Amino acid sequence: MTRLVPASMRGYRRAWLGRDVIAGVALSAVAIPEVMGYTSIAGMPIVTGLYTLILPVVAFALLGSSKLLVVGADSATAAILYAGLLELGIAGVTPGSPQWVGLASLTALVSGAILAAARLLRLGFLADFLSAAVLIGFLTGVGVQVATAQIPELLGIPEGRGNWFQQQWSWLTRLDQISWRTAAYGAATIVVIVAFKRFLPRFPGTLVAVVALISVSAATGASHHGVAVVGAVEGGFPPLGLPSGLTPGDVSRVFSVALSCFVLILAQSAATAHAFATKHGDRVDINRDLVGLSAANIAAGFSGTFVVNGSPTKTEILDQQRGRTQVANLTMALISLLVVLGLTSLVADMPLAVLAGIVFLVGLDLVDVRGLRRIYARRRNEFVVAVVTAFAVFGIGVEQGVLLALALSLFEVVRREYRPKDFVVGVTEKGEPTYRAAEPGIESAPGLIVFRFNAELFYANASRFADEVRALVDDAPDPVRWLVLDAAGIADVDYSAGLRLHSLLDFLAARHVTFVLARPDSALVDTLKVYELWQRIPPEYVFGNLIDAIRAYLAGGSPGATDERPPG
Repeated sequence: MTRLVPASMRGYRRAWLGRDVIAGVALSAVAIPEVMGYTSIAGMPIVTGLYTLILPVVAFALLGSSKLLVVGADSATAAILYAGLLELGIAGVTPGSPQWVGLASLTALVSGAILAAARLLRLGFLADFLSAAVLIGFLTGVGVQVATAQIPELLGIPEGRGNWFQQQWSWLTRLDQISWRTAAYGAATIVVIVAFKRFLPRFPGTLVAVVALISVSAATGASHHGVAVVGAVEGGFPPLGLPSGLTPGDVSRVFSVALSCFVLILAQSAATAHAFATKHGDRVDINRDLVGLSAANIAAGFSGTFVVNGSPTKTEILDQQRGRTQVANLTMALISLLVVLGLTSLVADMPLAVLAGIVFLVGLDLVDVRGLRRIYARRRNEFVVAVVTAFAVFGIGVEQGVLLALALSLFEVVRREYRPKDFVVGVTEKGEPTYRAAEPGIESAPGLIVFRFNAELFYANASRFADEVRALVDDAPDPVRWLVLDAAGIADVDYSAGLRLHSLLDFLAARHVTFVLARPDSALVDTLKVYELWQRIPPEYVFGNLIDAIRAYLAGGSPGATDERPPG
């Protein structure tokens, strides 16, 4: 029977029900107007934002593993979707059109299929390949793009065309066309939400702003005074079935957009789930969450809406309201369903500037200034990576930013392996090891060099490794008798590096330098045997620790203790 209970709700206690329901109601008050705002980012009809909080939420609650992760429309994936579909350049397909909605739903289906494939291949670990610096930079870039895209709507100015810089220049040169009535609604939205966050953080300021400003708009007839409003919103149960008006060729068209969404869904959802699970001492199964995220996106595709993602902001709200499980999210899904079934008429008088104000603040929240400052203070090179990623996202494009983020993350991994911190190891009078940066002209003791290389040996860094050893031997103050390789940081050697090691042993032999191996593990020993390198190292010159190797040299270079030799 336990297997029939969703993983996210196993061990549920009846005492949690009241708190979960209250938390779900509070979450709805923020999430419903927020996802309506996200539809403007994605170029989708407003009601589709509400649809993301119904079937996709239920699908994740039943099949995911995370107890708190809130799934729904997300600003970052909405921005990727909009930019990607716009770049397809299909004639007649414009934001908000039936064809656009169909392609957006198809993108959700393809994203769900990619997530399912990732689960089958157990690719949850890929989430670890986007570094924190790259993710901060990416979300900051999305935040800048999302926030600045709302400025024309906030001011009642026509939206500009072209790249990000051209769009900003467009509204800057049209400030004389500001609609002050529209701007007043946008400013009021921002002030109310910020004031509630500052002084009454437990109250849903977003909902208060929406309700109050819809009431003012309806009472004053804002639409008759030049203020653009939402207008009639078609409600009803989400439409079920495959997106209409599409062809099999459209799958290949949206595949790259779906792949970009997949990368962000995996990275953002995994990071959010891990953060909140750790906070509460829970465990999270990312591969199981992939099942839930896949089902959620497939449900989105079959219910006429767009890509969904794990939301850090909504998950934080749920945590603040002391929600315990996905029961809170199911409560939100039920409330969202009631809204689309009978309450959509209430938003007809909502000024578009109100939605723009909500999204504008969401965009600003994504700009992680504090995170960028921390990176700058601790790792300048990673700060540069974060800034480059951010500029690429809003300056070039969100989809290109995703690809650059992946490339920079992988480049950072290779860079660290290519240029690790290398040391020449010495020993103090008390027998404690000392570590100095490996530079030509230094030695561990007269005639002795103990070299530590803190990375795997592979084709990209093998030449550098060999060149460093040669330089240390050639420029040593005294003729080198022993070269001790501290192998504690080397767990593997690829074929190219194996060839380089053979050449290095030939070089050392020609210089009458004894090659000594210290602290190799069994995996490294097995690899060295395959490359016939192990056979070139006499057993008496293999040590289980550095101190014994150094003592053996200082004792006159006599053979070491063979009982310390690793098995093999």
